[in-house]
Amino acid sequence: MRYLVFVTLLWAFSFSLIGEYLAGRVDSYFAVLTRILLAGALFLPLLRLKGLSNGLIAGIAVCGALQFGVTYVCLYQSFEYLSVPEVLLFTITTPLYVALIDEGLKGRFTAGPLISTAMAVVGAAIIRYDNISSEFLTGFLILQLANLAFAAGQVGYAHLVKRYAVEGPLYRSFGLFFIGALMVVLPAFLLLGNPEKLPQTSLQWGVLAWLGLLASGLGFYLWNKGATLVDGGTLGIMNNALIPAGLLVNLIIWNRDADLFRLALGGAVILLSLWVNRWWKRRLPAPGIA
Repeated sequence: MRYLVFVTLLWAFSFSLIGEYLAGRVDSYFAVLTRILLAGALFLPLLRLKGLSNGLIAGIAVCGALQFGVTYVCLYQSFEYLSVPEVLLFTITTPLYVALIDEGLKGRFTAGPLISTAMAVVGAAIIRYDNISSEFLTGFLILQLANLAFAAGQVGYAHLVKRYAVEGPLYRSFGLFFIGALMVVLPAFLLLGNPEKLPQTSLQWGVLAWLGLLASGLGFYLWNKGATLVDGGTLGIMNNALIPAGLLVNLIIWNRDADLFRLALGGAVILLSLWVNRWWKRRLPAPGIA
């Protein structure tokens, strides 16, 4: 849990940095590609394939392709059809996908994780709901693919670690995660990127370095490590805890307008969903992801 909380705070800063210094100024595909390359440079020197099965090697790469590659490609495409408030609103379905995929991989479905993650979705909706346009179906479907890929990547990684009983530090194999992501994002940049919108200032390069090494490198590793230590309900809920955290960071540092009542109410619902999930686990003990 502590890993997920730490990364939530880390990623909360990322949204504001992207919005303040990169969005609309630096090509989004180049930004994602740079993040992958920097994160990969952090973990590839640590990569040790000895003793890893082919299934585990391929599985970690697929998780990276989904959780980082497909997610970000679809996310940026959705902005072609949706406004920023709509994108923020429609990402709140991720916890439901986390719970469904986790339960499906276990071969069963229980009400606890689904109820608690649905509560987290309601809490996030309270915080982020704004009027939506009537022409959003295409963007909505693209964004749901992004949410599904992000959920499948993190749940899949947790189940892989359990299934193959990975021994030793997880960072020794995590470089495969970024190799998988690169296999998706590099072709996307070559096909869809705009080479005329590269970073122009040292500040923009500095933000990309922070996002690549810390938010993407350290962040994705600790998030996935944390995913191996909690149950599916908690993991799903923590996906939406980022919304109030991100809004608070933006409000405190950049003094952007925010509805404090909705922020407090939605945050309280998300915290309540965590309590409901823990209560359900005590009432009906069941093995978690790890």
